[in-house]
Amino acid sequence: MTDDTLLPLSFPAVGRKKITAAFDGGRITSDGGVMLLAAAERRLQLADILRARIFAIACGYEDANDLDRLRTDPAFKLACGRLPDSGIDLCSQPTCSRLENLPDLRTVIRLGWVLVDLWLSSYAAPPKSVTLDIDDTVDVVHGHQQLSLFNAHYDERCFLPIHIYDAATGRPVAMILRPGKTPTGKEIRSHLRRLVRRIRARWPATRILVRGDGHYGRAEVMAWCENNALDYLFGLPGNKVLQRLVDEAADDIRTRRALEQKPVLRGYAETRYKAKSWKTQRRVCARIEATTRGLDIRFVVTNLDKASAEHVYDVIYCARGQAENLIKMHKSQLASDRTSCRSPIANQVRLVLHTAAYWLMLTLREAVPTTDHLSSAEFATLRLRLLKLGARVIETVSRIRLAFAAACPEASLFRQIALTLQPAGP
Repeated sequence: MTDDTLLPLSFPAVGRKKITAAFDGGRITSDGGVMLLAAAERRLQLADILRARIFAIACGYEDANDLDRLRTDPAFKLACGRLPDSGIDLCSQPTCSRLENLPDLRTVIRLGWVLVDLWLSSYAAPPKSVTLDIDDTVDVVHGHQQLSLFNAHYDERCFLPIHIYDAATGRPVAMILRPGKTPTGKEIRSHLRRLVRRIRARWPATRILVRGDGHYGRAEVMAWCENNALDYLFGLPGNKVLQRLVDEAADDIRTRRALEQKPVLRGYAETRYKAKSWKTQRRVCARIEATTRGLDIRFVVTNLDKASAEHVYDVIYCARGQAENLIKMHKSQLASDRTSCRSPIANQVRLVLHTAAYWLMLTLREAVPTTDHLSSAEFATLRLRLLKLGARVIETVSRIRLAFAAACPEASLFRQIALTLQPAGP
């Protein structure tokens, strides 16, 4: 910690009494809720240096430079298993930076498998089926980091990392840093092949549905899914051939809307379609919406054969929008786009660390009772209400005491979560 002394400051008087303030309160933390994260992290058994970095990310300190101050914070030291006063300080920013740049490619790949195994272990028993949402997101760079490319669609130099989530639980499955260009069919196929191999080693009988938007519906990907007993559902860009195949249904919907004088009328159709790059015909479902401004037709391609076109599009495909919300939380609330290292391996390590923080916040939210208003809160709200709690940390010869504010609005919930996250007795 630096020895800089901050000057006192003052505020407008209240009741004709002068108000002064200074950062000299002693062993007080502004992140008392980090102890909940420490309870959630028990099953991971991480090293102290990783704990400190991940806890800091979850508490909103995504920059490793913040560790220069937080390394002496009593709550962070306590959460990492060190005594708040007499224990040694945590790691500093240079140590964290060396850690991020230390692993080689083989080690980083193993870290990625740790995330997959963590997701697999989150189920008490293999599920009958899982839906994997796959999507990429723009990660703007601010230099010339390796793998960064200029993307004309985003008009930025960026990465386009792939995020894969479990649709039923919102849990992260895999995060893959990659260049700032649209993935090819061969690349997507290779990522899915390795992931599915890992899943089926543990869950051989589980049915897997892969769901993604238009640029994941490549011929190589669909053919591989069909050859390996995977279900798929991908968006499909429209063209003149597809529009001609559903023209009869579209004309009927457009006519009925006009006759019934409705502002909007939606209908569904399905057909068999074979693109030039496809070796076989595939089922295509269309959502047709007629409005006063004309027709809007969206297509999806799938090998699901039992559900109706309406169910396939409205219920199954549209649910993938939740994955975009999960990516937004990952980026905006846990700053997973802070990939400013020059080496792509170091940036992949950062992506893994931010995903570990995602897991901790998800575990914390799952410990909230379902009847509480925070049971479905976003991570930023959880951080504000449960982690950013001021506390005085008092270490004596025989015990350590955390004194939280008596007026804490979430005191009863905090206590209940702490009890829930306690390890079970023998």
